[in-house]
Amino acid sequence: MSNDDKPGTPKDSHYARLRRAHRDATGNRPNAMPRPRPGGTPPEAAPDGLVRLYGLHTVRAALDNPRRRIVRLMVTRNALARLGLAEPLDLPFPAEIVEPRALDRLLGADAVHQGVLVEAQPLVPKRLGQLADTPLLIVLDQVTDPHNVGAIMRSAVAFGAGALITTARHSPAESGVLAKAASGALEHIDLIEVRNLADALGELHAAGFQTVGLDSDGPAELEQTLAGGRIALVLGAEGKGLRQKTRETVTALARLDMPGAIRSLNVSNAAAVALYAARRFLGASSE
Repeated sequence: MSNDDKPGTPKDSHYARLRRAHRDATGNRPNAMPRPRPGGTPPEAAPDGLVRLYGLHTVRAALDNPRRRIVRLMVTRNALARLGLAEPLDLPFPAEIVEPRALDRLLGADAVHQGVLVEAQPLVPKRLGQLADTPLLIVLDQVTDPHNVGAIMRSAVAFGAGALITTARHSPAESGVLAKAASGALEHIDLIEVRNLADALGELHAAGFQTVGLDSDGPAELEQTLAGGRIALVLGAEGKGLRQKTRETVTALARLDMPGAIRSLNVSNAAAVALYAARRFLGASSE
């Protein structure tokens, strides 16, 4: 995470041990499909070219999104009522009322589906050159955990960010796990993958964005660093933080002021704090 100590420090070793312990305890890599509990059913792969989205907030947001093309809905009677849908299901795509165990078979025993699932085509995001209408972006440098990325996405939507930019490698793609963690936010923001983050930052500079990398050793606090009318906040993965090339490419490095006994935050919490500070700055500068 961008506000943790850099690799090689005792704190980084501590976090690395925690991540390894979590991985060993759960049997999962950070962005892997969850494994079933003993005796549970493994998740089935979605049909080619489709994603499976589940959970009440996630599916309701997908149903309300005119850009989302849904191929199939599976829903229990209880979830049907909670979604505000009525029988018979008069929808522009196939829909089926099922028992919860039918969803368990598709999603695996660990998925908290709340009785509803849709199969849908992935959203088509804007390109970087189409972001002229937004003053605030968030950029993630190889943040791999879909739960963290989903939580960051939710904060980004809450604070009016126009897009969330990630690397094509070492970042989670659109998925049910990511969408569930985002709790509907996936339908309200462009998730843009870039092959080369340094080149993407250069393109943002050309478009007038100040790119601010969060780093625990940043020379100044974030609030003192923000400038201009367009800001892109750049955060790295927990433990290793921003890569060296990213640190060299951003307009400025900045730190979050944390006077308490704990000097680091989870990347999703740090993103929320940074987004709040950036939104307040942009609001004040526009007055």
